[in-house]
Amino acid sequence: MLATAASTKSAADRTKRASATVMKRQVAARQLRPLGDRVVIKPTPREEMTKSGIVIPDTVKEKPQEGSILAVGPGRILDDGRREQIDVKEGDKVLYAKYAGTEFKIDDEDLLIVSQKDILAIVED
Repeated sequence: MLATAASTKSAADRTKRASATVMKRQVAARQLRPLGDRVVIKPTPREEMTKSGIVIPDTVKEKPQEGSILAVGPGRILDDGRREQIDVKEGDKVLYAKYAGTEFKIDDEDLLIVSQKDILAIVED
């Protein structure tokens, strides 16, 4: 009987630790703050099917080059000690270089961190 109570308690402890880890990860995704002149971009997903109904396999899909900005860094420090102003802001839709930045995943969401110099244009609606 004691072994069952101990195993139930340890299972409950593992569940608490796992849910705490998930909560920390969700908080981290919301509080992500890039450094220097970097920005966090959520790439716009590519279409799965052509207009004529042909399904596009993953191996043929091009890397996305468009996305929306989720977070912006403070700007890099120039040689004279001032901060460079960043031209984009959160919520902007941008075009960026094809193989720019570092891809990573938080909470099953694909994100990209790129330097401001890799952003090519802001898409105006």
